[in-house]
Amino acid sequence: MPKETKAPQFEKLPAHIAIIMDGNGRWATARRLPRMAGHRAGTENLRRIIKACVRFGINYLTIYAFSTENWKRPEDEVQGLMQIMGDVLEKEVPELNEQGVQLRHIGRLEQLDPRTQKKIRKAIDMTRDNKRLILNVAWNYGGRDEIVHAMQKIAAEGIKPDNITQKVVSDHLYTTGIPDPDLVIRTSGEIRVSNFLIWQSAYAEWYFTDTLWPDFGEDSLKKAIEDFSARNRRYGGRKPAEENEKYAG
Repeated sequence: MPKETKAPQFEKLPAHIAIIMDGNGRWATARRLPRMAGHRAGTENLRRIIKACVRFGINYLTIYAFSTENWKRPEDEVQGLMQIMGDVLEKEVPELNEQGVQLRHIGRLEQLDPRTQKKIRKAIDMTRDNKRLILNVAWNYGGRDEIVHAMQKIAAEGIKPDNITQKVVSDHLYTTGIPDPDLVIRTSGEIRVSNFLIWQSAYAEWYFTDTLWPDFGEDSLKKAIEDFSARNRRYGGRKPAEENEKYAG
């Protein structure tokens, strides 16, 4: 068995990485395979990326697996994705549990079929005490829908408008208790947000790559983190050098 290489050291490590896993269909088309072959290859790659995040010391990983808009896809593709989700929950969760991964779901769980809901809740319960990596799976998730859901909860609790702060809103999102993502990665060359973590990613660093998701391996993740490490996050402020220019001659 090959010896595992030492985990790379980064100048700055994002505590929370979020990924829009795009390009499965194009990956399959380029190989003259059915689209579902691409989705299964993407699932295999997710296993590699989770292991890499654990090895690198990432605390939180959020993946965009199925959006509220994905229901518009052809019925056979939707059913295939649901089957893949069921297979992952049955076959992969025990290994994730052994790796110390805590599984969480973000999105409209109640809109999924009862059998899938039961599997998700079982996986969440099995891994709830793990601390090595918290994995948020965005399934039947949409950023706008999440904000609407949060507003509905705030209204139902009778919170007065003057008492609604950014913290109150954040506390009613699916990601409550989890820090906002530091780095959001989108694969496949598309440069758009696609209704993903709209509130939470307000000050995230975005990284876009032409690499299709099934080909985005550990080296690709390492490159994205290195790119993040080289950036200066200002949160609306100025770079130190720009600040010093105010006092120059």
